[in-house]
Amino acid sequence: MASVADPMPAAIVQALDLFESEARPTSPRLRDGYLDLLGDDGVEAPHFSHRALQSRVIPAIYERLSRPAVLRLLAGMKAPRRREEHNIALEMLKIADGNRVLDVACGPGNFTRDFAAAAGDGLVVGLDAAKPMLAAAVQRTRAGNAAYVRGDACALTFKDASFDAVCCFGALHLFDEPMQALDEIVRVLAPGGRVAILTTTMKDGDHAPKDGSELRMLGGVRIFAREEIPGALRERGLVDVDKRTIGRIDYIEARKP
Repeated sequence: MASVADPMPAAIVQALDLFESEARPTSPRLRDGYLDLLGDDGVEAPHFSHRALQSRVIPAIYERLSRPAVLRLLAGMKAPRRREEHNIALEMLKIADGNRVLDVACGPGNFTRDFAAAAGDGLVVGLDAAKPMLAAAVQRTRAGNAAYVRGDACALTFKDASFDAVCCFGALHLFDEPMQALDEIVRVLAPGGRVAILTTTMKDGDHAPKDGSELRMLGGVRIFAREEIPGALRERGLVDVDKRTIGRIDYIEARKP
């Protein structure tokens, strides 16, 4: 673990420059190569799916086993393969050289690394709440323009309009306050910026519980109504909202005017 006396990587310094002044730590804490804003407090993990992502086992199997298995469960045999899914994200975000990109719930950095390659002289920040995921992301990332931050997606520390593109691929349905996370994503997105979201959606035959509670799968995964997330993005002022549905998965893109 690095101490606070160790020199900060250039990408971390750049990320700190995007923080709101009151949110910038007076003594930034570098842990295993990532900036830790949560310390021992962390983010509440009430469901099995949340706790699993905090384990030391999942990062080792995430890209090749865990994530594909979840996608197959939600989307069936038509679930995109890893390279296809990465291409979907890159196509939606349209990252250009020099762009600043935020990867919300970045996990072990599997998408973050592709974004760093596309951003060139820009900056990519991968944000997650799980220590093992971020430690794995740092170990697997060689790009000098990528910074990793341990923080809360529902309370981002960045200034308004800090990023040209924001991705949240595979986590919105795990957040306790998904609409608050959307508020934050839209807030930090710059005018003209693009957002890409992978999340769950109901399909034919799905019925919300009659008691008015949310539809959830085993492990606490929330299933959103068909137009719930696209509608939420429009309500927050985003335009050119489009989606691609595969089984119970929505790939959603939008732009901030």
